[in-house]
Amino acid sequence: MKINVLKNESMKVVKALVLCTVLVGLVACGRNNTSRATGWSINSKKGGFQYNVEFEDQETGPGLVFIEGGTYTKGQVQDDVMHDWNNSPTQQHVMSFYIDETEVTNLMYMEYLDWLELVFPKNDPQYRLIYEGALPDTLVWRNQLGYLEELTTNYLRHPAYAEYPVVGVNWIQAVQFAEWRTNRVNEFILEREAYIERDVRYNEIDANSTFSTDTYLKLPQATYGGKIDSLLGKNGTEKKDTATVNVYAGVEKGLLLPSYRLPTEAEWEYAALALVGDREYNTYRGKKKYPWSGEYTRSSERRTEGDQLANFKLGKGDYGGIAGWSDDGGDITVQVKSYPPNDFGIYDMAGNVAEWVSDVYRPIIDDEANDFNYYRGNVYRKNVIGEDGKAIVISQDELVYDTLPNGKLILKRLPGQLEQVPVDEEETFLRQNFFESDNRNYRDGDRESTRKFDDRGGDEDGDSKPESTLMYDAPTHPKVQVGEDGEKIRSYDRSSKRTTLITDEVRVYKGGSWKDRAYWLDPAQRRYLPQYIATDYIGFRCAMTRLGSKNKIKKTARHKRGR
Repeated sequence: MKINVLKNESMKVVKALVLCTVLVGLVACGRNNTSRATGWSINSKKGGFQYNVEFEDQETGPGLVFIEGGTYTKGQVQDDVMHDWNNSPTQQHVMSFYIDETEVTNLMYMEYLDWLELVFPKNDPQYRLIYEGALPDTLVWRNQLGYLEELTTNYLRHPAYAEYPVVGVNWIQAVQFAEWRTNRVNEFILEREAYIERDVRYNEIDANSTFSTDTYLKLPQATYGGKIDSLLGKNGTEKKDTATVNVYAGVEKGLLLPSYRLPTEAEWEYAALALVGDREYNTYRGKKKYPWSGEYTRSSERRTEGDQLANFKLGKGDYGGIAGWSDDGGDITVQVKSYPPNDFGIYDMAGNVAEWVSDVYRPIIDDEANDFNYYRGNVYRKNVIGEDGKAIVISQDELVYDTLPNGKLILKRLPGQLEQVPVDEEETFLRQNFFESDNRNYRDGDRESTRKFDDRGGDEDGDSKPESTLMYDAPTHPKVQVGEDGEKIRSYDRSSKRTTLITDEVRVYKGGSWKDRAYWLDPAQRRYLPQYIATDYIGFRCAMTRLGSKNKIKKTARHKRGR
C-alpha cells in the first residue's frame, strides 16, 4: 500500500512539473508575441500585425565563411619597394560579413553559363548576346612568344580544371555572376521552405518567367512572369476565415539572404590578413606581411617544413620551383584548397589568381572622411514606378545592352528584374549624408569635390572629358560605333601624353597571382585595371553582408570560456 501511495504521489509531482513547464512556455510565448508598443498580439490568427519574432541568426549562404568584423590597420605596414604611395596605413573598421571560402571556380561559373543557355537559348537571335556577354575571354591565355593554345579551348570547360579558379572574367561579368547567384540561392530557399512548389527552378523557367529576389520582395505578384500564384507551395497560402490568401516571404520573414556581391577592398584585405590568429585578448601581436603568420613564404611546421604556402612566381622568376620537393604545385593556376587556409578558414587569399574587389581605384584612401566600412564606388539607384504606382519589371522584349569600349556587348539587366534609374532630387534634397547618385569620385581632389563646383564653366581648351579623367590626365575611353551598314567602327585616344589610366571605370584588384612575385602576396598591395579588361591572372570571389549581431557566438567572461 505504501508503495502505491508513493507511486501516486510521484505521478502527481511529475504531472505538476509538466503542467508548470507548459504554462511557463505559454506565458513566455505570449510575452514574446505581445507588442510592447500596443499590447496587441503579434501573429494572431485573428489578424493584425504579422512578424517573425522567432528569428535567431542569419543563415550562412552556400560557399561562404563568416568573418567577424573589427578594427585593423589597412594598407602598407611592411616595405614599400614600389613607392606607389597608394596604400598608406589607415585605421579602418569593418563590419561583420561573409566571404567565399575559395575563389569562384570554373565549375561554379559553368553552372551559371548552363543556366543562361537553358533559359535564354543562344540559338535564338534575341538571346544570343546574353550568353556571349557572360562568356569568359579564353583568349587571355594566348602569348605571342609562347605555346598555350590548348588552354584557350580546355581551361574553362575540361574536367581537369573544374576546381581551378575561373579567369578571363572582367569586373562587370563578376558583378553579374554575383547577381545571378543571389537569385538562384534565394529561389532554392523559397522552395526548401515550401513557399513555392518543388522543382519550380527546373520545370517552370524560361525567358518569360525567371526569379528575381528584388522583384519578389518589391512586387511578388510579378515574379515568374506573373505566374507565381500558380506555383505557391504549402507555406505560400493560408486560410483566413473562409478564404485562402497568398503568403510571401518578405523582408520581415528574415528568410531570404542579402545579395552576393564582390567584397569591398577593406573587407577583402581584412579577411586576407586574418589577424584573429595573432590576437591576444584585445590587441594584435605584431604585424602580418602575408595571410599566414611569419615573414616567409615557406611553411615552418614540422610535417610540411619547407613547402610553399602559396602559388606564385618564386625567386627571380621561377613559376613552380624545381620539380619535386620545393615545387609549389603549379606552373599556372592550381586547384583551390591546394594550400592551407588562413586563420579565418579562407583559401588562396595570396597567390593562385589575383581577385577583383568592388572599389573604384584612387591613389589615396581618405580616412579623414570615413574610417567605417570604407568603400569608394557607391552609385545610388531606385526602382522605376509605373503609372499604376507599382515597380516596373523588365520584360524579355525590352533587353538593353551596354557596348563596352572593347566592343563586347553586356546585358544591363536580365528579364524579370526591376527597372532602375539613378536617384534624383527627390531623394537628395536637404540631405546631409549624400547629395547625388554617383559618388565614385567624391572627395578625390578634383574640381567636382570642391566648394566651387557650382562654377561649372568648361575648361579653357574646351575639353569636355569627364572630371576624373581630367584630374588624372587619363585617356578618353575607347568607343565602338556601328555604322549604317552594320560595320563596327573602333576609335581610341592616340595621345602619347597621357600619364595615367585612372577614371571612374577602373577597379581595384588584390592579392598576388601565379604570375606575380612574393611582393604582391601582401594583402595591402593594390593594383587596378579598367573594369572591362579580362586577364589570365585575375579571378574573383563573392561576399555577403552580415545582418544583425556582430558575432555568431555570444561572448563570455575570459575566465569562463574554457568551461
